[in-house]
Amino acid sequence: MGKTIAQKIFDAHLVDRPFGEAWVLKLDAVYCHEITTPIAINDLVAKGMDRVFDPKKIKAVIDHVTPAKDSKTATQGKILRDWARRQGVKDFFDIGRNGVCHAIFPEKGYARPGYTIIMGDSHTCTHGAFGAFAAGVGTTDLEVGILKGVCAFKEPATMRINLNGKLKLGVTAKDVILSVIAKIGVAGGTNKVMEFRGPVAEAMSMEERMTLCNMAVEAGGTSGVCLPDAVTADYLWPFVGPDGDKSYATKEAALADYKKWWSDADAVYESVVDLDCSAIEPVATVGYKPDQVKTIKELKGTKVDQVYIGSCTNGRLSDLRQAAAVLKGRKVADTVRGIVSPATPAIYDQALKEGILQVFMDAGFCVTNPTCGACLGMSNGVLAEGEVCASTTNRNFFGRMGKGGMVHLMSPASAAAAAVAGVITEAEAI
Repeated sequence: MGKTIAQKIFDAHLVDRPFGEAWVLKLDAVYCHEITTPIAINDLVAKGMDRVFDPKKIKAVIDHVTPAKDSKTATQGKILRDWARRQGVKDFFDIGRNGVCHAIFPEKGYARPGYTIIMGDSHTCTHGAFGAFAAGVGTTDLEVGILKGVCAFKEPATMRINLNGKLKLGVTAKDVILSVIAKIGVAGGTNKVMEFRGPVAEAMSMEERMTLCNMAVEAGGTSGVCLPDAVTADYLWPFVGPDGDKSYATKEAALADYKKWWSDADAVYESVVDLDCSAIEPVATVGYKPDQVKTIKELKGTKVDQVYIGSCTNGRLSDLRQAAAVLKGRKVADTVRGIVSPATPAIYDQALKEGILQVFMDAGFCVTNPTCGACLGMSNGVLAEGEVCASTTNRNFFGRMGKGGMVHLMSPASAAAAAVAGVITEAEAI
C-alpha cells in the first residue's frame, strides 16, 4: 500500500512510538516569535533547563508587535532577544531586520521538502507549501522542541483536495482557499493534513501555495501541504544550489530528490474533496467564521471603515503588486483608512524600488513596517467597536482585529477595490 507525503515524512523522522498512537518525531526546525516563546523560555529557566537542542535549528523573530507598543510587549521582545543571544541563535531577526514569521522564514530558505517544523503559532501550516510537515503547537510541546528537538504527534489522516479546472482572470489563491473552507467547513480538516493537488495547485507560485497552506488551520487542519516540484526547486535554488549550501549541483538533481516525498499513486486518503475552480469567483467572508463565505458580487455595497493589506497570508510582493494594479491612479475613499504592511524588509525594499509603495501612498494608504499587529488586534490597525475592515488577513473571529470589530477576509485586489469605493465591490468595477 502506498503512502502519502505526510506518512513518508513521519516515517523518516520517527524517533519513538512510546504508547498508543503517539509518534515522537525528530525536528528539522523550531520557529519562535515574541508572543508565545517567552512563556516557554521563562518556564525552561525556572526548571533549570535554559538550553536549546541545536542553535542552528532555532529560528526566531520579533514580529507581532514591532516596534513594541508598551512595556509589556517590550518585555516580551527583551526575553526573546536576550535568550537568542544567550543561546547563540544566529538566525534571530530583531527590529529593523524582522518580518512576519511565515513570510521571512520561507524567504530565507528555512523551509525545505520533507522537513518537520513546529512553532507556537497556528499558521505554521504555511510552510507545508514546500512539501514539509509544519504545525502549530502549544507551550509544552514548544518547550520540548526547544530543549530536545523532538515533538510528539498523533499521525494525522490526510485529506486530498483536488483543485481542478482553471482559474478565471482575477481569481486568486485567497479566493480558492476561502472556497475550500466554505465547502468543507471550519471543522472539515480537523486533525488532518490537507494535501492540495490538481492543476490549479500545480500552476500556483510558491507565494500562492503559501496562501493555500496558511489557511488550512481555518478548516481545522493540522497542516496544509503541496507536493514539492519544479516551482519549489526554483524558489529554493538560491539556498540549496552552488551559491547556497551546495546540497545539489543542478535543479534537476534537487527536483529528483524532492520527488521521493511525493505521495504514492496508490496512497490511501481518509477523504477526497474535488473542487471545480473554474467556477470560483472573487469571494469574501461574512460573519465571524472563515467558512461563512459569499461572492464579492453578493456583498457589493457593504460599507467598510478600514482596508488592511498585509499579513502572513497576503503580504508578499505578488500581493502588493496585485493591490497596486487596482489602486494606481486612484484615491482611497474619504470614509476609509487604508493600511499596507509589506511582510518583510526585502518585500518592502523591492516594493519601494518598483514604485509600488508610491502607488499606495499616492492613493492615501498608510505604509507601515512589517508586522503582524493588526491581524490579531494588537497594534498598527486595531478596529474600534462597530467598525468594519476589508482585510487580506486569515481570521475573522469576533473581536479578532479589535473588540466589536467585523473583518471581511478577501484577496488584495478585492481589498484595494473596497478602499477606493468605500464599500465592497468587484475590482473590475473600479
